Amino acid sequence: MVDLLQLLLTSPRTGVLAGVLVVAATIDVRSGRIPNWLVFAGAIYAVSYNSLFPEYVRDNGTLFALGGLAVGLAAFLPAYLFRVLGAGDVKLMAMVGAFLGTRATVGAVLAVLVAGGVLAVGFAVKAGGLTAMLRNVAAMFRGAHLTLATGVGGLVMQATPSTGRMPYGLAIAIGTIGYLVLEQLGVI
Repeated sequence: MVDLLQLLLTSPRTGVLAGVLVVAATIDVRSGRIPNWLVFAGAIYAVSYNSLFPEYVRDNGTLFALGGLAVGLAAFLPAYLFRVLGAGDVKLMAMVGAFLGTRATVGAVLAVLVAGGVLAVGFAVKAGGLTAMLRNVAAMFRGAHLTLATGVGGLVMQATPSTGRMPYGLAIAIGTIGYLVLEQLGVI
């Protein structure tokens, strides 16, 4: 098991990805922002690396990276449009996609969503706002149900105030690295 994890972290592709994610999560936790220079440098590295060393992928390395970037962007862009996530979170997930390609990005997105849900509950408990968070989630589902039932878009339910901001870069880092570890161990 240790050998598999060492292989994961010493790979020029996944090791750099893990390093960039740790730096992004640390900055996001401290400042509430994910710097563009970090995300863009990571994406340029991923596209370049996958293009120069396509033997690590089945298809054209450039298309592999750009396809993953598109999947990561498309997966989180709606959350940005609904003001659930910040632009830095969307760009960070797109960068993850550039490293992983389309198939693995889908798995990483699912792992990130699970990590984000667990972290959201933890942050709400820590802030003493678990009840408010659950009310907001219930209001969101009621609004979606009413919209689907009536066919009228834009129905909004009254929600309680937010329980605070969670640095979603942390969820992206934990979910993606967790996915990579499970993939490397053959669990997924």
